[in-house]
Amino acid sequence: MSDITITEVVIPASLDADDAAEFLACVEVRNAANRHDSGGTDLDYSAEELLPGWQKTTFEPKRMLAARLDGRLVARGVYETRTDEAADTVWLFMEVLPEARGHGVGAALGRRMEEMARAEGKTRAIAYAPSWKQGGIRIPSPTGFGSVPAGTPEVRLLQSFGYTLEQVERGSRLPLPLEPGRLEAVRDEARRRAPESEYRVHTWIDATPVEWREDIAHLLTRMSTDAPTAGLEEPEDVWTVERLVEDERFEQDSPRTSLTAAVEHVASGRLVGFTEMTAPAERDRPASQEDTLVLREHRGHRLGTLLKAENLLFLERVRPGHPAVITYNAEENRHMLDVNEALGFVPFAYEGAWRKTL
Repeated sequence: MSDITITEVVIPASLDADDAAEFLACVEVRNAANRHDSGGTDLDYSAEELLPGWQKTTFEPKRMLAARLDGRLVARGVYETRTDEAADTVWLFMEVLPEARGHGVGAALGRRMEEMARAEGKTRAIAYAPSWKQGGIRIPSPTGFGSVPAGTPEVRLLQSFGYTLEQVERGSRLPLPLEPGRLEAVRDEARRRAPESEYRVHTWIDATPVEWREDIAHLLTRMSTDAPTAGLEEPEDVWTVERLVEDERFEQDSPRTSLTAAVEHVASGRLVGFTEMTAPAERDRPASQEDTLVLREHRGHRLGTLLKAENLLFLERVRPGHPAVITYNAEENRHMLDVNEALGFVPFAYEGAWRKTL
């Protein structure tokens, strides 16, 4: 009978610290599992890129678990929560090396993370699980958009724990470079609905300019209420200027570069939409499209298309050479998928979002 042990990982102050070895090993597990499942390295992140996100715990507490099978580290569990109104919810993720699957490691990690959640008084758990298999019998999303395969190990595990599928997210990839003039044409077409006299675009690298911090904090808060969350009952995630500044302070230690495009409503002088991308230091790795939001009250002007085209042009100017951009969107977010498809994004992955009342 296999011996499974689970320990909590110490988050080191630096990767040179004496206690950094287990964190580094867990990053290797993360990347190896994703490479096996996706068939490539597009989803890889380095330890240098990931560590700052684990060190900013004032507003987003996180805990990492390491699972060992017969003494060998074979899986990682991620436990995330919040300190504000969202504090009753926990978000769970895990990666298991392919050769360790089928030995109860995922189930042991799931039990431990649920024990942690109940001990902290959490009442809701949301778990995200990639499902790479296509075809065969499917479980449809209750949103009516997307499905996951029935009977795969990750689906069986979640169902055995009592989780319900609520949403499917699509991973999309935009190969770069695009043909000359394509982004300019998309941008110019969007400008017909959003003339510069009404909507002005601003771009910046890394930290948010002081004059836009309050607006960006507001937009980040609205990400949790305006973006489609299906039946996940995602709580409002409140961002303040203080939280934004702390978040960006930690991200300064990451080798990734953040590129933001934001749109100002000229009449009010306020930002009403933004999109963010992060790019690794190595030009032979893909960039990652992060949050994108246009406030509901300003939709219908093709601002999402304008923002994404402008930020991709910004990437071309300041960091040319990346082979692709990766992004994830809810399958029912048809408007944003239309924007992505018009730019040339193609699907490459699907992920189920599952919910459970604890």
